[in-house]
Amino acid sequence: MNDLTALEKQTIERAVAGDQKALEEVLAGVQDLVFNLSLRMLGLLPDAEDATQEILIKVMTRLGSFRQESSLTTWVFRIAVNHLRDYKKGMFAQRPLSFEVYGEDIASGRERDVPDLGGGVDQGLLERELKLSCTNVMLQCLDAESRCIYVLGTMFRLDSRVAADILGLNPAAYRQRLSRIRKKVGGFLKEYCGLGGGSCSCKRRTNYAIATHRIDPGHLVFPGLEECSYRDIARFTDAMEELDGLSQVFADLPAYRTPEEVRDWVKGLLASGSFATVMQAEGAKG
Repeated sequence: MNDLTALEKQTIERAVAGDQKALEEVLAGVQDLVFNLSLRMLGLLPDAEDATQEILIKVMTRLGSFRQESSLTTWVFRIAVNHLRDYKKGMFAQRPLSFEVYGEDIASGRERDVPDLGGGVDQGLLERELKLSCTNVMLQCLDAESRCIYVLGTMFRLDSRVAADILGLNPAAYRQRLSRIRKKVGGFLKEYCGLGGGSCSCKRRTNYAIATHRIDPGHLVFPGLEECSYRDIARFTDAMEELDGLSQVFADLPAYRTPEEVRDWVKGLLASGSFATVMQAEGAKG
């Protein structure tokens, strides 16, 4: 699918020719997509920020190879997915997690009597921080390929044909795998998570999460991020994947604008002129 407008084609061509402003415009148009995919795939904000920068450099240096046979969004998704499937530097790549281990941790946290550690921070903020953190961590219980399939189909809600193309699968195989993964995640939600009918409650678990350094009342992560819509950043609105009831738990989670630090890094990189050296070096490799 190629949904590039004439203006977008011109902007890409100018960026490839070395126009700094055009390149900044191209990167600004895809950075939220890259950041949100990185956040869901890696689970932690610092890891997602690092991966976002690395992926944007790949987009920048490979833009000349974009043949405009698909949408720019699809092309960027493919680069990001390939990078994140093999990403080894994130915390959860070093310390893999499983549904069995995470379930035991949740059960243990429910049973412990922990004093109030909120430090006067609004309880609602703490519960939301835990909800957003816990659902992110829950995704890390899936292997990288399954996580990609689930995130693209459930959170970005990409049409199965588009998602299959990004992942290098045929649509039927993609749909079958997505269905199996949703059942697996749904089973965990039913047993453990209050959002899916399970016995765990964010309200009851906040103090345990603080005591075990899962959340920090003095440095809450998610209130500092600007929320937006997955539909806005993915730009696929014609055919969105259908959801079952439990998948709605993840579909309802917010997307976020790229953190200001990363946006400033992109602008600084382009303003420094380093991008020209990087692109020339990449071109010499070809």
